[in-house]
Amino acid sequence: LKGLLWRLVMHRLRVWDEASSNRVDAWVANSRYVAERVRRWYGVEDVAVVHPPVAVERFDPTQEREGFYLVAGRLVGYKRVDLAVRACAETGRELVVAGDGPERKRLEAVAAGAGARVGGSGKGSIRFIGAVDDGELAGLMGRCKGLIFAGEEDFGIVPVEAQAAGAPVIGLGRGGLTETVVDGSSGVLFAEQSVGSVADALERFEHGGVAWDAARTAEHAAGFSGERFEREMRAVIDAAWAAKRARIAGPGAPTTEHGQPA
Repeated sequence: LKGLLWRLVMHRLRVWDEASSNRVDAWVANSRYVAERVRRWYGVEDVAVVHPPVAVERFDPTQEREGFYLVAGRLVGYKRVDLAVRACAETGRELVVAGDGPERKRLEAVAAGAGARVGGSGKGSIRFIGAVDDGELAGLMGRCKGLIFAGEEDFGIVPVEAQAAGAPVIGLGRGGLTETVVDGSSGVLFAEQSVGSVADALERFEHGGVAWDAARTAEHAAGFSGERFEREMRAVIDAAWAAKRARIAGPGAPTTEHGQPA
């Protein structure tokens, strides 16, 4: 009965979605990754990309770095925190996991099973500190060696926040991270969601010959500010509104000195 009801609801949603898509004046996606899905699913070509606003001004990239790596966010399966936990445990690296969720107990067991000291500090330790507030998270990002991000996201706010704090990102080279992390400059991207890929990326991060610069990393993250978002979003809306007015006015309608509908 539940399956029948679900199919009925989904059918109605699809009909509504298709009808609604035909009334769209302008398509805007939060990343090129999402824009490509919009093109594929809705059959449209003109999709503007406006990256979301990130409060980059909250972070301080001048703090002294410590020896731990950081994972931050909700502990759910698709974020693949287990890859970071196992990679750090098996290579004797220190990891702090900030966040809570249904995966926490399993991740603690994964860490213990991989030989890590759960709850301690220093090399070979994995510390689960639970949910933290914005100030605590900013401090962790400002002091960590780097942020590990193994999930595939449409955009990914946390990696941009980490870079704003001067922390390089060791992340999956798919989805939004390919648009927010500069491989070899503000982080290291790996190709596969596997423990080996994460471990190899950590090795490249530490011994790849790159002089990681917190100020340069933070400067890159500044390009995702709220001010930039407002400016770009306003431009998209203004263009869509001008096009809408031109269609309503029709050919031959009077225009302003800038070519816009009068």
